[in-house]
Amino acid sequence: MESRSLPVPDGLEGARVDAALAKMLGFSRTFAAEVAEAGGVSLDGAVLGKSDRLRAGGWLMVEWAPKEEPKIIPVVVPELGIVHDDDDIVVIDKPTGVAAHPSQGWEGPTVLGALAGAGFRIATSGAAERAGIVHRLDVGTSGLMVVAKTESAYSALKHAFKVRTVEKIYHAVVQGHPDPLAGTIDAPIGRHPNHSWKFAVTPDGKDSVTHYETLEAFPGASLLEIHLETGRTHQIRVHMSAHRHPCVGDPLYGADPTMSERLGLTRQWLHAHKLAFTHPGTGEWVEFESAYPADFVHALEILRGE
Repeated sequence: MESRSLPVPDGLEGARVDAALAKMLGFSRTFAAEVAEAGGVSLDGAVLGKSDRLRAGGWLMVEWAPKEEPKIIPVVVPELGIVHDDDDIVVIDKPTGVAAHPSQGWEGPTVLGALAGAGFRIATSGAAERAGIVHRLDVGTSGLMVVAKTESAYSALKHAFKVRTVEKIYHAVVQGHPDPLAGTIDAPIGRHPNHSWKFAVTPDGKDSVTHYETLEAFPGASLLEIHLETGRTHQIRVHMSAHRHPCVGDPLYGADPTMSERLGLTRQWLHAHKLAFTHPGTGEWVEFESAYPADFVHALEILRGE
């Protein structure tokens, strides 16, 4: 077991336990929540839960069992498409069921494991299990990802994503018909107050902006083109659900399971369709595009035939 004992600084007055531990000790929010739920956090002798609030000046005691860092396991993923490859970057077409990188609790294939299995070598600093990863797609989301192969490319792409010069265009099929048919959702996103694995629109969340446009309307559903201005975890899924138009096939955020079954979907209809950015090696603007996978094409055929 490891432990830390320290006073709560004034700047964390009223902060949630999980958020405060993430800032003070460098934990992930998920791990901080797990530590609190296991009874490992106390303030002036009183045990706290993950959503309890801290009091400045109080004495915080934290005790936890260190976790073994996840490792990259090379694996062959035949469905993984290589869209572009050069000395600086590799752009992939990620299939569903593949995580971006290893993490606690995930035992399936990862992008980094698939690239290692295909003979790619990613040489960047930082945590080995996340080497080269400059952005992520959910396990159930398919489409384009760029992975840096060198330290200079990694730094340049991380900066580009941070200052929002990367163009990220997704296509999604959502329930119903958004009103207006094109618009912007500007609503902060944070951890769901009652579910540690979900996110939600929250007053104290991070700035999150999603632009959408209806491409095609069907009975009870719409195909949207979505431009992400920010890149929060589950951003499109959370924003569309909050807008009362969840992604079809996404029960975690309120999709109708009968529609998902009718369309043959076992995941959210959400695809990273286009990706464009300044190439970190050449300085040229590059654009890439990914076609819809077979399950999404099938779902669209059913919708268009209704």
